[in-house]
Amino acid sequence: MPHLYRQTGFPACSDAIYLDLEERLKLASEAPDHHLSPLASVMRLLLQAIFIYASLSRLPRLVSSCRNQPGDSGFPSSAQWEKLDEQLQGRLISVVPSAEVCRELGCTPLQWQSGQFATNIPGSMLYYNWEQDYTSVPSSLCLYNGTTCGQGRVPLYAINASSAVDIQVGVKFASEYNLRVAIKSSGHDFSGRSTQKNSLLFWTRHLKNISFTDSFIINGKDFGSAVTVGSGVGLHELYNASKLQGKMVVGGTAVMIAAGGGYVQGGGHSAFSPLFGLAADNTLELQVVISNGTFVTANEYSHSDLFWAMRGGGSGSWGVIISATFRTYPTFNVTSHSASVIMTSTAQTGAVMAAHAAHIFDIDGAGQYFDLSNAPPAPNITMTLYTVFPHLSDREARAKMAPFLDAAQALGASVVNETTETGLANGVIEHVGPSDDESGVNLICGSRFVSATAYRTNQALIGETYTALLDQGVSGILGNLVAGGKVSENANVDSAVHPKWRTAKALVDSSPFHSVRFADHASNQVIVARMWDETATPAQIKRLQEAITNEDVPLLNVMTGEENSGSYSNEGDVREPDFQETFFGPNYRRLEESKAEYDPKDLFIVGAGVGSERWDAEGLCRV
Repeated sequence: MPHLYRQTGFPACSDAIYLDLEERLKLASEAPDHHLSPLASVMRLLLQAIFIYASLSRLPRLVSSCRNQPGDSGFPSSAQWEKLDEQLQGRLISVVPSAEVCRELGCTPLQWQSGQFATNIPGSMLYYNWEQDYTSVPSSLCLYNGTTCGQGRVPLYAINASSAVDIQVGVKFASEYNLRVAIKSSGHDFSGRSTQKNSLLFWTRHLKNISFTDSFIINGKDFGSAVTVGSGVGLHELYNASKLQGKMVVGGTAVMIAAGGGYVQGGGHSAFSPLFGLAADNTLELQVVISNGTFVTANEYSHSDLFWAMRGGGSGSWGVIISATFRTYPTFNVTSHSASVIMTSTAQTGAVMAAHAAHIFDIDGAGQYFDLSNAPPAPNITMTLYTVFPHLSDREARAKMAPFLDAAQALGASVVNETTETGLANGVIEHVGPSDDESGVNLICGSRFVSATAYRTNQALIGETYTALLDQGVSGILGNLVAGGKVSENANVDSAVHPKWRTAKALVDSSPFHSVRFADHASNQVIVARMWDETATPAQIKRLQEAITNEDVPLLNVMTGEENSGSYSNEGDVREPDFQETFFGPNYRRLEESKAEYDPKDLFIVGAGVGSERWDAEGLCRV
């Protein structure tokens, strides 16, 4: 039986307070009216009005209600946790922060930095700042080089799921005891949605089934070749399996991303998206445990509103995915091209990036990831590009890249390490970027879509924005050119994917860490990020968070030429002031309706997710 990790003595705060008040109002309003004074009659009418309001409008509530936490009277006792563990046949785990696990195991620095190592730790987040609680007093931290360890935002318990039944048992337990919950497969999460303070975690990492079919039938309709994967299957596991079948799937480049997890719920971009669309566009069916513990199959015929919401409506907000079915395609040859461009100043970098914008349409049909690293040794700034060309030879790929690389050299930049690799799509995509995801990193980010129109008309402004971002102290900027083509053509697909995906050319962000790999885009997406080491204080970290929200992302908006060009929720700023519009656009109202139907009590709440505006920053108390 897992032990109760820590009881921190949070003040009791639960629905019982609200219900008790509502019951008192009801009794008072129903009292007999004979012999009432005029004042008493008025008071009774007032109580009746309050009761009607409280009954018909659950939000906002008269008294804020909170999830049960350690120290609350409604929090499960040790005996109740033991009973849950028995029901789960020993699959309940007491969760420990990743740095503490590493100390106990004596892991090496290489293991600490390995995403493949970290993903097997229930409480681990690849960007492990999300494990820390910087805002509590005192802060609750567990750092790799630290001498003390607090639980922070790491869940208290995890269910190591082997089947849908395990999740159903856990969901019913969490609902019965009004617990905070979290959902995690790999922990490859830039916004901290896969870990929640004082929560029960549904850990799906070991749901590893993979099955292929040439005819996936739904309601008598043949959707053709497809693969069904458990929500713990990583993209590279899926690539290897599909290669043996002579098939391929739409997926990203990051090693540890789970195809059937948050990736598809955000939309899911890929180097092959210009050719085949987003992962959400290629999703045929999802099997999900929803908030009442029911196991449902969602597709265009069954629970179609849930199916709509879970393709682009944000991860962690709808239920626990058990398996996902994706369309597959015959595999084919591609050529991957990589090169580095070295600049010596931020002004020169801006000129090179304006040239990049001018030549971006030279590679239509390809997918490209690029990053700018402003890391030491100064003053050099390095742009690294990875471009995947379907159906082209290495000679043809080099010819497509030559106009931009020649333009960069004409501006005084150096082009080095130009290489190509030609092979099957499944194999080549695995070699785009690092062979392992970096773990043990402190990182936050924000992003914006950049439309095809902006690339055609705002090239000088785009270059100036890159210069300004680098001068502002951002040490890295990343861009994902994974939109256009089929992504745009799929505008008629009925899903919750942000409409800005359909007009974007790139997704751009800034990051101080050049080896971080991002895997999606609509137009272009540009991503800005901030990083820090373990010497940073909570006050310094707060300043970095504010810089992303108030300085970096607004500057990205200037590049787009729009008031709000939208952002990809999987690679955005969780502190977005208008997240409803930024991440979901005109889909938000319909998403709220789906949320009310499938999760009426807000069991599944994540930062900047649907319904999160009703809760505090930790999702523990209604506001």
